[in-house]
Amino acid sequence: MTAYWINVYKEIVDEAKVAAYAELAGPALRAAGGTFLARGLPELTYEAGEKTRTVLIAFDSVEAARAAHDSTAYQKALAALDGGAVRDLRIVPGL
Repeated sequence: MTAYWINVYKEIVDEAKVAAYAELAGPALRAAGGTFLARGLPELTYEAGEKTRTVLIAFDSVEAARAAHDSTAYQKALAALDGGAVRDLRIVPGL
């Protein structure tokens, strides 16, 4: 069953660290089977919507998304982020 990695940036503290993270995270997540579906600021928000940067990545399963997160390559990306952003990361199973 497909799983979705949803990453919402609540606050960007250091753009340089976010850029360093993105340079490492993109290839690491693609190599782990992730497909980027959306990335950026929302065009529209409703109800309690926030204009925050959001990333949506599809994986074959929750287990594949977990393995991507726990991989050595992605952990290096997290180390590069080093507090450069406050984020809400969720992995949600598809229907």
